[in-house]
Amino acid sequence: MFTYICFGTSNLDAAARFYDATMGALGHARCKVEDKAEWDGWVGWGTYRDGGAQEVALWVCKPFNGQPATVGNGTMVALQAKSWRQVDAFHAAALAHGGSSEGAPGLRPQYNPDFYAAYVRDPDGNKLAAVCRGFTQSQ
Repeated sequence: MFTYICFGTSNLDAAARFYDATMGALGHARCKVEDKAEWDGWVGWGTYRDGGAQEVALWVCKPFNGQPATVGNGTMVALQAKSWRQVDAFHAAALAHGGSSEGAPGLRPQYNPDFYAAYVRDPDGNKLAAVCRGFTQSQ
């Protein structure tokens, strides 16, 4: 359904450190666009190949209009985790790299008996979740 998601940031370096750690905890590396001038000021994680013909990525950049980055009330991006350990590592990495907790790792049986998730905010206040499904015990 999605090709990419983009968050605005007021501090690209801080956002890059945060996402290197949190996306890395979920097994995602930076998109390789460093040598392309048109990507100056953008940092992304996930898949970006063939000039974007193959893309599933999360990007951060300064807003195009030059105004400060703001967050959406009620906006959240949920990222897939392959294990409870990845969810735990995502949450810990977020807190260690300038993020804040919006919900510690744990089962959320109100959503489903196998819904294990953690919720964080990045340094700019954008809300993210890491979610693992399919297990009811630590994996």
